[in-house]
Amino acid sequence: MLGAGGEAGIAWEVGLLAGLAERGVDLTAADLVVGTSAGAGVAARINSGVTLAELYETQLAPADEEIVTSFGPRVIAKYIWAVAPARRNPVRARIRLGRMALRSRTEPAAERRAVVAARLGTHEWPAGNLLITAVDADTGELTTFDAGSGVDLVDAVGASCAVPGVWPPVTINGRRWMDGGMRSPANADLAAGYDRVVVVAPITRGLKPIPNVIDQVTELARSCQAVALLAPDAASVAAFGRNLLDPRTRAPSARAGYAQAAAARADVAAVWG
Repeated sequence: MLGAGGEAGIAWEVGLLAGLAERGVDLTAADLVVGTSAGAGVAARINSGVTLAELYETQLAPADEEIVTSFGPRVIAKYIWAVAPARRNPVRARIRLGRMALRSRTEPAAERRAVVAARLGTHEWPAGNLLITAVDADTGELTTFDAGSGVDLVDAVGASCAVPGVWPPVTINGRRWMDGGMRSPANADLAAGYDRVVVVAPITRGLKPIPNVIDQVTELARSCQAVALLAPDAASVAAFGRNLLDPRTRAPSARAGYAQAAAARADVAAVWG
């Protein structure tokens, strides 16, 4: 399970996975990989023929010429306004967030799609069982796209990463989709029924009433044989900085994830066997 976390989260996840693999724990061989928001972009690459070591190196490249955006005070205010009347009703809250997403002025959808396509470098779904989450901006319902859904990989990842108020919703099959993290930062409950689960979550809590990852992992532990939650340590949180969407956070976040793998290895190995 690979969760949401912006540019910093993508880099941290890649660094962590690369560091674990370097230490003999390869999570890319999982029977199921679920990607949410930032995690969707990582999940789409890890079994695409590019090694984790190569992906890690891409995160260390300079990002000086990339567009810097932010989840700033104005967007936060819009989120609070959207969810406040529906704090006890997650679906209603997502519908309100969807309305906000559809009304927000963002960069053109075609330009955003081009950025996602360039980063992925492919339109082909990778090997293995991959689910990419997204939320219907009109109904608030969660969906998952996979290789058999007939959806272009770029569109699936773009939809999962479409942060309301920051990036435009993505139209797929006549429906408009927004960030899968609006339902949960990692959607860890989708792993129910699997014996061993590792949840990699740059963000563990979202605005209420969005379920937090810790609660989902606790529930998973009731039925799974073993569950591990990997969240950023203090050094990684510091590397993220205040703007998770800033591409300039990638290199420090990737290095922090890679370094954190040393301490996380034992716990993950105990679950992964």
